[in-house]
Amino acid sequence: MTKLSVIIPCYNEEANLKRGVLNEVLNYLTSNEPDFELIIVDDGSTDKSRHFIKDYIQKHKQVKLITANHLGKAPALNLGIQAASGRLTLLTDMDQSTPINQWNRLRPYFDRDYSVVIGSRGKDRKNFSAFRQILSWGFRTIRKAMLLASINDTQCGFKAFETGLIKQIFPQLDVVVKAQQTSGWRVSAFDVELLFIFEKLGIKIKEVSVVWEDKDISVGKSRNFIKESIEMFQEITRVKFNDWQGKYTKIKLEPRP
Repeated sequence: MTKLSVIIPCYNEEANLKRGVLNEVLNYLTSNEPDFELIIVDDGSTDKSRHFIKDYIQKHKQVKLITANHLGKAPALNLGIQAASGRLTLLTDMDQSTPINQWNRLRPYFDRDYSVVIGSRGKDRKNFSAFRQILSWGFRTIRKAMLLASINDTQCGFKAFETGLIKQIFPQLDVVVKAQQTSGWRVSAFDVELLFIFEKLGIKIKEVSVVWEDKDISVGKSRNFIKESIEMFQEITRVKFNDWQGKYTKIKLEPRP
């Protein structure tokens, strides 16, 4: 039976944790995955998230906690990825806007010769404000004109990979290589670089429609959507520039088990 590693990054998620998201995830995995591990990476939370998780894992031994300085989402995910022991790895967000049961939609494609299977939220984002819808449309339009034209949604946090593959690729992302301690919530377009590398290497990617509804009730992230959008556009340009310089053609994969 294939072991599944589920990785959830955590930064100031106290409110989401208190509404029972870990029970939702664990109940689903216990009922549907005979062999799994749940790895939570706390990215230097300043609220009570870490204390909540430490108490939780005392009663739930399938859950592991990795603690880190606040370096951002991508470096936190990398810590979890490198610790994963499953053959497949699923990345999902603590707010569970895409619920864990959507794994049922992704998993079958690993039996159809796909190594990367990603969730897609569609164009209409439930509980997105009109302003965020416009920003999302602008990002998607510009990104598709520059990179990954065949992929509609690069930013959905619900993605799955062959573990041996993602362990090799993720540490090579710019945002991981150049990680440094930061402050506040920081979103990046690391997903674009990640998927672009897969595409350059000829790795098969399957995009699958998933249920998505903004359920994030966290209060400790202080998000500035305009600033985030500008930073994400800058990162798209950086990936394009890296490609022109031939950076991604230098990446070689070791044979995967």
